[in-house]
Amino acid sequence: MRIVLDAMGSDTHPEPELQAAIEASSLSGEEIILVGPADLLRPRLQALGGDKVRIVHAPEVIEMTDKPAENARRKAQNSMAVGMDLMKSGDGDAFVTAGNTGGAMATALFHLGRIRGVKRPGLTALFPVKGGHCVVLDIGANAECKPEYLLQFALMGSLYAQKVLNRQSPRVGLLSNGEEAGKGNLLVKETYPLLEQSSLNFIGNIEGKELFGGLVDVAVTDGFTGNILLKSSEAVAKLLVDLLKEEIYRNLRTKIGGALAKPAFDALKKIMDPGEVGAAPLLGIDGLVFVGHGRSNAHALVSAIKLARASVEADLLGSIRTAIQENLQKS
Repeated sequence: MRIVLDAMGSDTHPEPELQAAIEASSLSGEEIILVGPADLLRPRLQALGGDKVRIVHAPEVIEMTDKPAENARRKAQNSMAVGMDLMKSGDGDAFVTAGNTGGAMATALFHLGRIRGVKRPGLTALFPVKGGHCVVLDIGANAECKPEYLLQFALMGSLYAQKVLNRQSPRVGLLSNGEEAGKGNLLVKETYPLLEQSSLNFIGNIEGKELFGGLVDVAVTDGFTGNILLKSSEAVAKLLVDLLKEEIYRNLRTKIGGALAKPAFDALKKIMDPGEVGAAPLLGIDGLVFVGHGRSNAHALVSAIKLARASVEADLLGSIRTAIQENLQKS
């Protein structure tokens, strides 16, 4: 298996990528391909002892400030484009980047295209919830959606939960402002019957409490709502951690209590850490593409590589291709 890693993606590139490539190649024994400026990467990689990591030269970089579609075309030799071309030619099995999300989406569409029959790719996240994780999509790739897009998101998200999280018959919920079938905006109301008539294990509308309560395995929404949900959840989690720290260090008595509860706090921190998952797949792209946070460190990138490997092993891409075709034949 060959995992392609964008060496120029994270905010502090290429150090986290170099460290992650070396660690991941040591852990798995499989080939990690770093894509970026060879003259920059080679001496640093050699200094770190990364003799098992292969470098493929890409002289250009899509920056976080770049306009995604425009620069994906203008910078034809950027690290994302070269990395995805490796996949297209069969020299890579999955691609991981912590770079510009819009750039990753535009580059994936230009170089890999959509799976035949997919209306729109969906950016997918694993949310920590009671009892494990929930697949949530779309979290930002498509601000404007149609009901048929959400139906496909549900199908692809259900396969992701089944193949990667090992959930049998994943429970699918439609994010809304109420549990009743008639609640929601026009998009939600028109999507509801499509999901209800599908072969998916659709349990109906859900609110935030059902999502975080672990009552569904897949939560479906449009990219505008999903992105707000993602960023709000991250902000609330950080606020709670900060408030907890303030209370623990308030006086000697609370400090002692905090020290005794440290194992529990450490376990909670690990559960809430986005770096434990590492990246979000672009489901619907005709290739396995994973996008991590710009603030990703080496640990987060190693987690992303592990997720990519698990998706390859589970034949996630092949399963989605087959399911989309079967769905089209039924409709």
